[in-house]
Amino acid sequence: MSASARPKVLLLMPHLGGGGAERVMALVTRGLSAEKYELHLGLIAQTETGAEGLPPWVHLHVLGASRLGASRVRASRVRGGAFRLLRLVHRLKPDLILSGIFHLNFLVLLMRPLFPRGTRILARQNGTASAALAFGGLPWYSRLLYRLLYRRADRIICQTQAMAQDLAQQFGVPADRLTVLPNPVDVEEIRHSMIRDTVSHPEQAPHLLAVGRLVREKGFDLLLPALARVRKQFPEASLLIAGSGPEEAALKAECHALGLDDAVCFAGYLREPWAEFPAATLFVLPSRQEGLPNALLEAAAGGLPLVALPASGGVVELLRGQPGVWLAPEVSVDALAASLLDALRALGPGERFAHPFIETFRMDCALQAYERLIDRTLAENRKT
Repeated sequence: MSASARPKVLLLMPHLGGGGAERVMALVTRGLSAEKYELHLGLIAQTETGAEGLPPWVHLHVLGASRLGASRVRASRVRGGAFRLLRLVHRLKPDLILSGIFHLNFLVLLMRPLFPRGTRILARQNGTASAALAFGGLPWYSRLLYRLLYRRADRIICQTQAMAQDLAQQFGVPADRLTVLPNPVDVEEIRHSMIRDTVSHPEQAPHLLAVGRLVREKGFDLLLPALARVRKQFPEASLLIAGSGPEEAALKAECHALGLDDAVCFAGYLREPWAEFPAATLFVLPSRQEGLPNALLEAAAGGLPLVALPASGGVVELLRGQPGVWLAPEVSVDALAASLLDALRALGPGERFAHPFIETFRMDCALQAYERLIDRTLAENRKT
């Protein structure tokens, strides 16, 4: 196929950096075939280029919707880029748009009638919608938007079968619009980093690692009292939390109240959290609710032992019965502390696990699945 005949694919995300959803979209952007597609990346709420790590064949469009203060939700920044996005779509006339986070999906699907005729839309859902609504982290009208707008997409990409079933059963999204695709994880980069940064573990005190935004649904307020209980049997146990967010001050106050100031390090957002893997005894996922977090998959790629709360059907489905995994029976401090203690009693110094389930998420496997979906969606467009 000649370069001029390549389908034009526009990937959309709020900005580079940030959490797992942004990381997934950045990996998809880097990995899609430049021979098959003319690739464009639109950053809705970013004012600077920040193009480090993007291959030269990706055309970058920084729409520069103004950032708002911390008291305003990030969805507002996305809405602020609506007119810039509409101009971009009419200028590029993409064959297919791939949107990478739920509030951006709402905007793209709301505007679909204004896009050039024949524009196909894939929307990636980055969490379990009903759990997020029940938890209170979304505006009250989000349920209505899921019901009305998601059926406008050609396909909704879900990370797990449980997530797809949730959209079908709770929001009436037609089952034939739902596709389960694995998150791409740069397994090779993580494992090479582990080899480069290998450290010895003689008589090492337990060192726990947790990664995620500092928000209530991530459960760090459960992890801190669980760590306090762990330290009654492992007095030298420590914890590094990699992430930033609105709950930071409250978590640091809780940390101080529990007498954990010397045991817990708040490291802030880390672009490459796997740099902390070699020194970690285990990775802990204390979330109350999740879709399928990339931080967990990255830790599995690095071979870390995993301790997790049953944050979603997808997490349970992936981890249940796996070697090197301690999956708590419920979301509670008691269950998390017990699972951490079970793991620490069983593990040898520096022990690592292969975690064969991670192979599905390797870049080559995951990106082939994304390309098959893109090709199928474009083929359907040609038939209509």
